[in-house]
Amino acid sequence: MSSSFDLGEFIREQRRNAQISVRQLAKLAGVSNPYLSQIERGLRRPSAEILQQIAKGLRISAEALYVQAGILDERIAGGVVVDAVLADATLTERQKQVMLEVYDSFRKENQRRQADEALAAQMAARAAPSDDAFAEAVDTIDDLADLDDEPVVLPPSSSAPLRTTMTRHNPRRLP
Repeated sequence: MSSSFDLGEFIREQRRNAQISVRQLAKLAGVSNPYLSQIERGLRRPSAEILQQIAKGLRISAEALYVQAGILDERIAGGVVVDAVLADATLTERQKQVMLEVYDSFRKENQRRQADEALAAQMAARAAPSDDAFAEAVDTIDDLADLDDEPVVLPPSSSAPLRTTMTRHNPRRLP
């Protein structure tokens, strides 16, 4: 099946759902009756402008026709919700567009939140020492201790420790 045939079938189905004749739709869309009939039978491939006029006559989304015609990829992967909004003949094109934009923004916000939560969980897992990291540190210390059985001696401090005492009013340093 060609895409124009699918488009024609889709237009015919939408027209029948709206319970209008080919002549009525042709008049509403501002195209000739024979031309609309040829589109429905898949003999003609209408331009985007004609599709927009047909969509207006059917009171459906022009985007839905563009997708059917292969002019546009499906914008929102919303499935049943998007299909229901696009198929609702009681909504205007603007109302459908706004509803889909709000729906899309909610979906994107939830995806962002999920991504942020996943990132926070990853960062927390990296920041928290794991049992494996502790065991590796102990093994490393044991390995270093096995290299030389002599105790580690730190060099003497270059400055002598200072002893200080403080009285209530007069702090002073003792040698």
